[in-house]
Amino acid sequence: MQKISPARSLSGSISLPGDKSISHRYAMIASIAEGRTRIRNYSTGADCQSTLGAVEALGARVERQGTEVVIAGRGLRGLSAPQADLDAGNSGSTIRMLSGILAAQPFRSRIAGDESLSRRPMQRIIQPLSQMGAVISAREGKFPPIEIQGGPLAPIDYTLPVPSAQVKTCVLFAGLYAAGQTTVREPMRSRDHTEIALREFGADLTVRGKVITVQGGPRLEGRDLAVPADLSSAAFFLVAALLLPESSLTIRGVGLNPTRSALLDFLKGMGADIRILDLENRNGELVGDLLVRHSSVRGGVIEKELTAALIDEIPVLAVLGAASEEGLTVRDAGELRIKETDRIATVAENLRRMGVPAEELPDGLVIPGRQRFRAAEFDSFGDHRIAMAFAVAALRADAPSAIRQAGAASVSFPEFFTTLESVLA
Repeated sequence: MQKISPARSLSGSISLPGDKSISHRYAMIASIAEGRTRIRNYSTGADCQSTLGAVEALGARVERQGTEVVIAGRGLRGLSAPQADLDAGNSGSTIRMLSGILAAQPFRSRIAGDESLSRRPMQRIIQPLSQMGAVISAREGKFPPIEIQGGPLAPIDYTLPVPSAQVKTCVLFAGLYAAGQTTVREPMRSRDHTEIALREFGADLTVRGKVITVQGGPRLEGRDLAVPADLSSAAFFLVAALLLPESSLTIRGVGLNPTRSALLDFLKGMGADIRILDLENRNGELVGDLLVRHSSVRGGVIEKELTAALIDEIPVLAVLGAASEEGLTVRDAGELRIKETDRIATVAENLRRMGVPAEELPDGLVIPGRQRFRAAEFDSFGDHRIAMAFAVAALRADAPSAIRQAGAASVSFPEFFTTLESVLA
């Protein structure tokens, strides 16, 4: 149980943990590269630690010192059979993306996760990997644990049925082992951290609009890399500063990849005072400081392509929407129902506990604006983004609030509550 008291403002300057999405990818590619890869500001979240544990179990040597990780890669064909089930924990990224590498190995592997992950469907990766020649079985044909009998893979030209950077990555990773060119076609552009990372390690990869092609059999080489701060983690502090009067907060070294910029574009479109400072290119990724000041925001609509771009930030944007002038409507977000929790239901439930009459749609939410936030006892339902979103909401409440299972935040951001406390006034 975490108690949160109302606050007057946020001020100062903070650094945040490394981007989860990039950390996962760097670790996985480093494990099949030749030589050593040094990764600075590797994510401290439990999900990314699950990825490190998995590549260690496959034979890569991992050295950890604070937020710096050094991985001695085994080369493209050098991984070894794990002695037990690979444990993805709560990490959908780990199980989905790593399966693309496991599909090409000359051994059988089994990858499992916690109770929450075991309820998340995996057909989106099973289908393309099976087409490439992998033999995969899953509980009820779709749920973890997944058992993969790897082997030689055939290249594939695959059109994603729905946008998914994780599924795209899974297929591209498998394509590294196929004889020839593997192509992934996206219905809309998704985050491109995989394409950037593969190029950094030396893969032969081309991108033409929404069509990505990778050549099989590359020689990947270890690199010295730095992970930018996670924009999804920054979202909680951006919203908190917008909500609290007289706030002025600087967030240093944030990843500002254009395929992730929809969050900043949306917030600015609502009227948020956010400025980008000191923009630079680091290992192919754009990185900069963000300065955010308290603002009165209008509200808005999240739908269609924008929903896919903001899917992880919707819980905290729902909190901002309740305090906005016009409220927030979310559509086309059915995927939220199969995240760590049913995030449509859990967001609506916690908003109602605060006295906000949120309407739950089959694929979204309708949240009225100009709401007063009552103190409440929230429940994270074991979901890290729900825990952090309603910690932010509690800052605007009329009295102290409490969050059950607040420790769920450690999945992506173990330092969240101490970092938040450090900038509150």
